Amino acid sequence: MLKVSKERLSNQVYSILKEMIANHRFKPGARINIEQLTKELGTSRTPVWEAVHRLIQEGLLTNIPNRGVFMVELTPRTALELYTVREVLEGLAARLAVQNIDDKVIRKMKKCLDEQYKVVRRKDLVGYSRLDFDFHAMVYEACGNSILQEMLETIKGKMRPIAMHIDLVLPQLYEEHLQILEALAERDAQKAERAFRAHNRHIIEQIKASADGDTWKNTHGEKAELKGKRVGALSEKR
Repeated sequence: MLKVSKERLSNQVYSILKEMIANHRFKPGARINIEQLTKELGTSRTPVWEAVHRLIQEGLLTNIPNRGVFMVELTPRTALELYTVREVLEGLAARLAVQNIDDKVIRKMKKCLDEQYKVVRRKDLVGYSRLDFDFHAMVYEACGNSILQEMLETIKGKMRPIAMHIDLVLPQLYEEHLQILEALAERDAQKAERAFRAHNRHIIEQIKASADGDTWKNTHGEKAELKGKRVGALSEKR
């Protein structure tokens, strides 16, 4: 029984940490203070470490010997690889979703976009990120293919520690979401796939522009390069 209780506690801590990451509690490259988390969650170190190890296996955290546990920070190359794969898979998900989506889901997506409109006007990046993930997740669920949904959820999770400033393109990303919803509401499979793929290509171009310019940096101000080298930011979120 003790083992079961301990396992359940570890799962709870894991879910809490995933939620913290989703809400941008830890910046890409930030050091995770395990002792502080243990106190904050009111638990022992064991379930926290068990949850941390799961997140390390998922590629969201990394344990650097003699340094500590850190949020992974994506290199531009890895981000490009993720979005290149996501473009294809999301296009397929959109095409399949047209066959399954109903008016109830369309209404939920519209409500999500109504909230997106508000956070875009406020330039609330954290709020937009959460609603963006919700919007995409509804399409994943509607696609009706559990394997495809699992693959997309895995990719989505790996995108959490992305360090890219998208303030200036938020209105355009929102408009692209409107186009996706319009295609789904019209039950137009080709239009939905094209809209989703175009949305991903726009982000890919933004990643390239950020990597070539000065907006994709680590905390030491070094310019990121598309050479697969990890961008090493070792700052702690206070």
